[in-house]
Amino acid sequence: MNAHHTPPRPAARPSANRCLACWCVAAGALALVGLSFWSLDLQWAQFVSAPALAKMGRFLAELLQPETSPAFLQKLLWATLETLAMSALGTLLAVLLGLALALPASKTFEGDPARWRGPTRLLLNALRSIPELVWATLLLIAAGLGPFAGTLALALHTSGVLGRLFAEAIENATPGPGFALRVRGVANSRVFLYATLPQVLPQLLSYTLYRWENNIRAAAVLGVVGAGGLGQMLAFHMGLFQMGETSSVLVAMLLLVALVDALSFASRRWLAI
Repeated sequence: MNAHHTPPRPAARPSANRCLACWCVAAGALALVGLSFWSLDLQWAQFVSAPALAKMGRFLAELLQPETSPAFLQKLLWATLETLAMSALGTLLAVLLGLALALPASKTFEGDPARWRGPTRLLLNALRSIPELVWATLLLIAAGLGPFAGTLALALHTSGVLGRLFAEAIENATPGPGFALRVRGVANSRVFLYATLPQVLPQLLSYTLYRWENNIRAAAVLGVVGAGGLGQMLAFHMGLFQMGETSSVLVAMLLLVALVDALSFASRRWLAI
């Protein structure tokens, strides 16, 4: 009997069919891209024409001369602080509402009926499917111009995003500690506080910091529809073709986003999340 036993060869994979499917998908994607260019009727010749390039040159030259008068910089500082406050308060409200909706939207243990799981997840999907700009436009009717509508718009959209992420984190928590408390008759609220929340808290903080970074960018744009902050200044000065003031607002936006990104990164490292 031969001591050297040759292992059986693995069955051949259907690589030919897989490659054919990949080529078909790639061809379909290229066809869609080509149809998009054709349907949009993009005027590339006009975009790179001499008059267009001359206008862009003048535009960039004016942007390189930001407005630095003390009165304007004071207004710019106030708008920057307003944008920062909108993002922070909107994120805080979203955390509270998202966590309140994440609890009924998650199935926390085996045998949990989770009667409100489906309806609550539908509500979360509805909240996050509407962009911040649309929320701000709708809320301007009731709240009027200013940062209040922008803050509520950020809170509503972000609560849908965070609520879904929080619910997934709660469902993926280790059920052992919670089960040990439930068999001793501990109430569900205390089980969440002492067994589930300590496990998922680093994840919740990480999601919150990430959404705060996004909300800074969103808050800077929401003012375009009149929701206050830097965006409102940007829309005002661009509408009047005041490129010096526009340049200063853009620089303030970039600095604010960079500052918040740095703070978020430092917080993640400090919290080890």
